[in-house]
Amino acid sequence: MKKILLFILAVFFVTNLWSQNASISSAKNVVKEDRNFRIPLIGESAPSFTAESTNGTINFPGDFGRKWKILFSHPQDFTPVCSTEILELAYLQDEFDKLGVKLVVVSTDALDTHVQWKKSLESLNLNNRGLVKIKFPIVDDNAKSVSKKYGMIHSATNTTHDVRGVFIIDPDNIIQAIFFYPPRVGRNTDELLRTITALQTTAADKVMTPVNWKAGNDLLVPLPPKADANGTIAAPEGFYSPIWYLMYKKASK
Repeated sequence: MKKILLFILAVFFVTNLWSQNASISSAKNVVKEDRNFRIPLIGESAPSFTAESTNGTINFPGDFGRKWKILFSHPQDFTPVCSTEILELAYLQDEFDKLGVKLVVVSTDALDTHVQWKKSLESLNLNNRGLVKIKFPIVDDNAKSVSKKYGMIHSATNTTHDVRGVFIIDPDNIIQAIFFYPPRVGRNTDELLRTITALQTTAADKVMTPVNWKAGNDLLVPLPPKADANGTIAAPEGFYSPIWYLMYKKASK
């Protein structure tokens, strides 16, 4: 009887130990598989995803064709800073449309919460600017899959506080600009419009923009012509050069 009891105890011990080791091994595998998140960098392809949104199922970026796209992310619905940002984007929808830009908003809450948030925002007359309809999709990222693909969930934590990124993506679905903001600081939509305009201008005209450039300002030429023996540059008509390594192109009026 004693031998049988010892045998049963030995089997129980070995089984329990195997179970613990299997759990630890499984946990390690999950860590290796799921925690390798990184922010896709400028010049890389925008990670694709399929998700439900307030505008139905979307396939990003494929559904938006050869358009410029802005992916604008949020850590949670009904938060003060994010609510003002969503409304500001809504007020500027026509400006983005003129530039051929499609807006896609991602938030880590579920779709039903997005619907309620959108409904509430559309009933708000913020700063007496009038009511506005939110036409762009708000994507359900409750599973955080999009946030992970775009490197907004840090490897050491599951917090969504850092889901405050902005990715500007060109018609070839290549990331051209990235912004990240802390939770307490509202994003600057004027800078987004300025950056989009600058990116489109430099892509079309093979030029560059100087510091604090705005639409209508003079532009920089990437490779100024060589100076002569006296260090003088003969600037073509419509151009000027304050020094040998800077050549400006006058903006079209």
